[in-house]
Amino acid sequence: MDREHQAKQNPPGGESPNSGIGPLASALTMPGRKESVVADCVVLIDEEVASKRGLSAMAIKTGYKLVKGVKPGFVERVTEWLLPRFADALDPIWQQGCQMGDPKEHLRCRSNEAAEALLGVTDTRIEMANAPVRSTYSRLRGSAKDHVEAAIPRLALLIDKHVD
Repeated sequence: MDREHQAKQNPPGGESPNSGIGPLASALTMPGRKESVVADCVVLIDEEVASKRGLSAMAIKTGYKLVKGVKPGFVERVTEWLLPRFADALDPIWQQGCQMGDPKEHLRCRSNEAAEALLGVTDTRIEMANAPVRSTYSRLRGSAKDHVEAAIPRLALLIDKHVD
């Protein structure tokens, strides 16, 4: 495979989209399912942002609008690219929940740990983004954990919907 083809196949950071893929990521990114998972994730993000109230809501909504305005389809592409990484970050919690008999409830109960795992992925990946996206992320990162944690129950339902 020539270098140009490799560069197109491998996103920034040099890793393939499915490197180190675990059981949850494998289930969520399988052909015929991945597109539906990504679409549901984007709806979840849109609805979570729209539901925000209070002083921080304006900043979140403005920041999200900016991010969506960078390029049409940006949120979808980033969600698709991050999906296996997010799933791998949540996999230990999900698998432990499977062993206990109710992975979605286990994920809900461990929402603090799940939020930290997801934010760990975005913290690592944000350095590859363009300056406006990095700037927006930096401004919102301080309050992000509470917002991500609040979304975990809906995310648990979304995951449960898509795994066998």
